[in-house]
Amino acid sequence: MSWFLSSGAQSDWAEALPTICSKPQMSLQACSYLMVNSSQHAPGQRAHVVFQSLSENDTHCLQFSYFLYSRDGHSPGALGVYVRVNGGPLGSAVWNMSGSHGRQWHQAELAVSTFWPNEYQVLFEAVISTDRRGYMGLDDILLFSYPCAKAPHFSRLGDVEVNAGQNATFQCMAAGRASEAEQFLLQRQGGLMVPAASVKHISHRRFLATFQLPEVGRGEQDLYRCVSQAPRGAGVSNFAELIVKEPPTPIAPPQLLRAGSTYLIIQLNTNSIIGDGPIVRKEIEYRMSRGPWAEVHAVSMQTYKLWHLDPDTEYEISVLLTRPGEGGTGKPGPALVSRTKCAEPMKAPKGLAFSEIQSRQLTLQWEPLGYNVTRCHTYTVSLCYRYTVGSSHNQTFRECVKMERGTNRYTIKNLLPYRNIHVRLILANPEGRKEGKEVIFQTDEDVPGGISAESLTFTPLEDMIFLKWEEPLEPNGLITQYEISYQSIESSDPAVNVPGPRRTVSKLRNETYHVFSNLHPGTTYLFSVRARTGKGFGQTALTEITTNISAPSFDYGDMPSPLGESESTITVLLRPAQGRGAPISVYQVIVEEDRARRMKREPGGQDCFPVPLTFDAALARGAVHYFGAELPASSLLEATPFTVGDNQTYRGYWNPPLEPKKAYLIYFQATSHLKGETRLNCIRIARKGRPRLVPDLVPATPLTACCRPFSVELALGRRGWGG
Repeated sequence: MSWFLSSGAQSDWAEALPTICSKPQMSLQACSYLMVNSSQHAPGQRAHVVFQSLSENDTHCLQFSYFLYSRDGHSPGALGVYVRVNGGPLGSAVWNMSGSHGRQWHQAELAVSTFWPNEYQVLFEAVISTDRRGYMGLDDILLFSYPCAKAPHFSRLGDVEVNAGQNATFQCMAAGRASEAEQFLLQRQGGLMVPAASVKHISHRRFLATFQLPEVGRGEQDLYRCVSQAPRGAGVSNFAELIVKEPPTPIAPPQLLRAGSTYLIIQLNTNSIIGDGPIVRKEIEYRMSRGPWAEVHAVSMQTYKLWHLDPDTEYEISVLLTRPGEGGTGKPGPALVSRTKCAEPMKAPKGLAFSEIQSRQLTLQWEPLGYNVTRCHTYTVSLCYRYTVGSSHNQTFRECVKMERGTNRYTIKNLLPYRNIHVRLILANPEGRKEGKEVIFQTDEDVPGGISAESLTFTPLEDMIFLKWEEPLEPNGLITQYEISYQSIESSDPAVNVPGPRRTVSKLRNETYHVFSNLHPGTTYLFSVRARTGKGFGQTALTEITTNISAPSFDYGDMPSPLGESESTITVLLRPAQGRGAPISVYQVIVEEDRARRMKREPGGQDCFPVPLTFDAALARGAVHYFGAELPASSLLEATPFTVGDNQTYRGYWNPPLEPKKAYLIYFQATSHLKGETRLNCIRIARKGRPRLVPDLVPATPLTACCRPFSVELALGRRGWGG
């Protein structure tokens, strides 16, 4: 069965259905079309019309007319449209229609978003229904070089790469009017259709269709495209590839290079893997063979040393490999099972502290000991103490007491009041011993007196404060700790929250100073300092200290490219600076002649321009730079273009045209003022080179005046700079 061309004057079909040839652009005698008489063919038979291959460079629209009619209302069959790309498989129909639709022609459009160098071919198909009654017709297949009015046009669909087991998302942006009957589908090259998960209308003529492919695997890797279907036409995007990568897994376990009592050195052994690369991260996963926990360490070399392991303990070690993207970490590779060696005790008992102090006895406690500390099942703990006796304190009493197994508390009795008791804990096993640091306790002491506020001295900087204090005049015992609390209470920087959180620093008894860092510039802090003995804290000394302001900071990175350039001008983008401790007071644009033998200026605080210099002043002094503009901070709230050499005046600074035969460096400077302090920062944002025909080594000439406007004052509001 095939389509055939029928003339209205010679066909019984045309006589039975004269409305087929009643379209305005045709006469009955000249009318021609493609027709299938369903009654003359078996059910399921197909007729194809293949349109010529198209390789378009711009938006276009394929328009056609169709006819489906049966006198008794039965469906003569189904009309379908297929789009084959680059000679690939035909896939599923992008548009289809069946049923009986009256004795008139209907028009539909096809918006295909496939462009050169790709080509596509449109195939029209007629399939005979089981009813075998009526006619199917096709006419006026036209290609227009403008967008379709009834079918949306899709933007370019990009490839999607995901890791196996993850959800793949295709997002199809389309322009045009979408009807309520519009159906959006994701079509696989092999023919599978997936409905859209959501359709979001960006505007009245632009919408976004989102498609989800859950937990994809290698079997779903294929070409996909977006299709919109409606009775009035269809939109078809380009094919994009779904790339599914398999997360990598090592084939072999890691290799043991060396074992110690607290470490294992291994080689990753990742030369052979299962899955896809590239490998962007390598990790070691290890655990005790009989433990519930596991740790993962990132590794940057082929060998790795696992630290802080328990002695005489068995571990399982595996390697994890990760490729780019979410879900890119593969399963752990085969495990290496290895055991650490035994060793001497790791450390002495820690956490020695008093639980109760009286005038003649001292109750002490310390942290319970675990196997990870003793590193052996047989061990002893001894508590040794000493203190001076006699009125002249020239005699020492010493004693060591062995503790019972599992004990972490002991009371020393028969002590003297208000004396320093030196206590040490010793842990021993057959392989060695560890002695703890000697801790001094004082019997029967009281809280200390307050620290004198006059003894507080400080040196403020921009982001830190050096604070020093003296011991209380009345210590009332042994000072064990100083506690310094501070919080911000006032700031000139609106980005700083005041009052800020209260922070506390603890210092040892012999440390009477501290450097407070990571502070905010231009911010006042309230400091409180107090001392502590074993009985508690004393009174607090208060003082307020204000940090210095900092120079503003810029967000430029590397020197940006100019927005535009002519012989006498260059247009740059001015970005607002960030005040640090004080708001920005003013901005300046500085123009500096780039002379051949002159050392290049590196932007920074020490090489900025603290003294304003107009063009005329620079000309008179023979200087190589001048201020081309001064801008108020309120005029630069966002990034704004500015033209250097526009022959205008900004707050008293003339911005003259640049000389075409000279090279210039353009600097942008921000200044902050607060309470007598001034901080500035500048950055080079552009360079305007001389023409290539001018030799590099041209004798430097001083700045010359040219092209001064008749009126040098400019209504700055017209440029958006204020003034």
